[in-house]
This record gives sequence, C-alpha cells and structure tokens, in this order.
Amino acid sequence: MSTPFRLDGRTALVTGGASGIGEATSRVLTAAGASVIICDIDRARAEELSKELPGSCPMILDITDEGAVRRAFEGIARLDILVNNAGIGLVGSIEETELADFQRLLKVNVEGVFLMTKHALPKIKEAHGSIVNIASVGGLVGVKRRYAYCATKGAVVMMTRQLALDYPKEFRVNAICPGTVATPFVEAYLEKYHKHEKDKVRAELNARQPIGRLGKPEEIAYMVLYVCSDEAGYAQGQVLSIDGGWTAA
Repeated sequence: MSTPFRLDGRTALVTGGASGIGEATSRVLTAAGASVIICDIDRARAEELSKELPGSCPMILDITDEGAVRRAFEGIARLDILVNNAGIGLVGSIEETELADFQRLLKVNVEGVFLMTKHALPKIKEAHGSIVNIASVGGLVGVKRRYAYCATKGAVVMMTRQLALDYPKEFRVNAICPGTVATPFVEAYLEKYHKHEKDKVRAELNARQPIGRLGKPEEIAYMVLYVCSDEAGYAQGQVLSIDGGWTAA
C-alpha cells in the first residue's frame, strides 16, 4: 500500500501561513511532500519559517489588496491547494461594534477569502485542485460578544458551500470550523481584553470546550492535510467541525 495523505509534487498556498494554525499547516503540508507558499503580511515571520521548510517560499501579501493579489498569482506557475486561513477577530456585541471595526473584519475575513479564491481559481481549476477555507464554530453557532466575527465566519461557510455547487467537478472546496485553539491569536485576545486576568480567562476558555482543553494548531493542520489529500476525494462542499465537542449539542 502507498503511504496515505501524501502531497508530493503539489504546490500549496497557505494564507496567514507564518503563525498559529497557518504555521502548523505550512509545516504539516511540507512534511507531506508539498511545496508550500507561506503567504503572510509579516515578512520577518514568513521568511524565517521558510528557512525551516524545504521547498517552501515566502509570499508577503495583503490579501485585501486586489492588485497585489492579482500580481501574486501571476507569479505562480502551478497551484494545487489553496488554504484560506488568514483572519482577524473582534470582541463585542452589536452595540459595542463600531462600523469601522465591522468593515475591517469583513474586509479581511470575507473579502480576503473572495479575492484569494477568485484569483487562484484559474490555476486551481487547471490542477483539479482543492480549496480549504478555515472558518470557525462561530460560523455555525452564536458566540457571545462576537457579533462581527460570527457574521464573517458564517459568510465563509456559505461561500464554501456555494462554490461547491458551481464547480462540483472542476475542483474540491471544503471548510474547517475549529473551536478555540491555542495560538498567538488567542494570546493577543488575552493581552488586549484580559491583561490582568490572563490565567483565569485562559482556564475559562479551556473549560468552555467539552473536552476540557483548547485545540492544538497541529490538530487543525492535520485535518487540512486530510481534506486536501486524495484520500478525501469524495469530500465536496463539506463543513467539518473540530472543536472539542463544542457543537455536538
């Protein structure tokens, strides 16, 4: 039997690929044989990570800048896998959410996915490749004081399903919905909103997951690997939760 979940000879692009879930995904896909394009706005982190991953290269890109996105894809000869991972968060009810902040989340979490997907599509179609969108449990269920975040991740879920209907045979597209994962994203949230009670709130975040702990970035990355591998060839338009039991009820 051949070794499962191999991506030898394939090129993958991971947005937000230099930290958190994105970094773990870049590492896991590289280990599976892919040549990974580490797409990130943080030049230093992307370049440093690329030095560690054989066959990888950094791509410094603002995914909300259509001109820059178009030019970036013009420089890619082949693309088999697109992982739309980059995203930002915001704490606040609708009353606490300013229009500018709502628009900022829409721009990154929704428009960024739209632009990357739109301009990747010719190469993904040519390769009969795979798109994996990183959504969130916040796109499936309501989360208190996450009005804008839930709205944008819900959009990512529906963008995934709609694409699968328009292109059922040309390529595969699926979404992964993580629960709370121990990443710099979470640490930044604790620093911004709970600076003087980090340990207390971190414990509450762990307890919020029925499994009793936060997810690990590698656990999400391995689900990405499965979904974009040939072994998942029958998975099309699916929205897969990996959340420690959060959405089981």
